[in-house]
Amino acid sequence: MTSPREHASPLLTEPDRETAVQRLQEAYAEERISREEMDEGLGHVLTAKTRSELESALASLPDEPPGATATIAAAGGRIVRRGMWRVPRNLTVASAFGRVHLDLSRAVFEHPVVDIELQVGTGRARITVPRDAVVDVEDLHTGWKDLRYRPGRGSRSGGPTIRITGTMGFGRLKIRHARR
Repeated sequence: MTSPREHASPLLTEPDRETAVQRLQEAYAEERISREEMDEGLGHVLTAKTRSELESALASLPDEPPGATATIAAAGGRIVRRGMWRVPRNLTVASAFGRVHLDLSRAVFEHPVVDIELQVGTGRARITVPRDAVVDVEDLHTGWKDLRYRPGRGSRSGGPTIRITGTMGFGRLKIRHARR
């Protein structure tokens, strides 16, 4: 039997709240919501105590334009994303030569499913996912070295699903769950 604590929504952090406020303001600036809808949403966001309350406050926002995909690309060198950053629904990461490090442990997920397409020629890639994330790597093709990934123990429901696809050429991809 599971305890009530396991199903409790995590408490909000100030960066989570700030990102939600920014998202409402952007929707208003892009004329996807009215001034009244923004004011009502801000009221809910500013009084929310848990992530589930925050998500329900943002649920009425219209979807972002379909096909919106962010791309991070470099011919050589490093690609690094860490800290508080907003993860788009579709993310393409392309690196011909170099290292890739995506730290999603403190990232803000606005979508329950995120698709990350890797196009890495030569070099290593490391992805740190949230503790409660579910990772799908079935459509990832590795060339020279095998993937290093051990699914998290007892992954809790409520975390994002991260689907990693694409190709790793002559390098290794290491995926791990955050410890905190």
